[in-house]
Amino acid sequence: MQLPHVRIETERLILRLPEREDFDAYAEMMGDEDTARWIGGHVGRAAAWRKFLQMPGAWAIQGFAMFSLVEKASGQWIGQAGPWKPEGWPGTEVGWSLRREFTGKGYAREAATAAIDWVFDALGWSEVIHSIQLPNKASIALAERLGSVYRGVENLPPPYEDVEIGVWGQTRAQWMASRQAREATA
Repeated sequence: MQLPHVRIETERLILRLPEREDFDAYAEMMGDEDTARWIGGHVGRAAAWRKFLQMPGAWAIQGFAMFSLVEKASGQWIGQAGPWKPEGWPGTEVGWSLRREFTGKGYAREAATAAIDWVFDALGWSEVIHSIQLPNKASIALAERLGSVYRGVENLPPPYEDVEIGVWGQTRAQWMASRQAREATA
């Protein structure tokens, strides 16, 4: 099975499929208690390896998954963002997670914007959601800056059925209208 070749460049980032050399930085992110609490909880290196393999596996089976985010200036793996839709998920999601030292710099917004453009253009999705644990104020603020609106509370599918999340979302038409407005003011 051949993986698709997708590479997106933004002003400061390269969004590409995960590669083996991304793992050390990924394991660091998943071992950081503060960062990982919003993405399933922190785990040790061996468990992080199994979680890391989910994205290349989803790319191979579904033809999409979250992208690895590489900072152009340094060449460092800074996190992941993009489409995510495991079995039973509450919708077609574009999500994000960044290593702690790269948060607060606008990278998540830059990556999410590129990923949303890609899922609407390349995958033909009709809407995107962002499933966010309600205390995660930074991700909630980003979802709203992206133009998504709060749709209510849901529970994740097993084995995370005890995790309550807020769902923010928007349709392709809403995204396209806001994209045209952004381009008109640029």
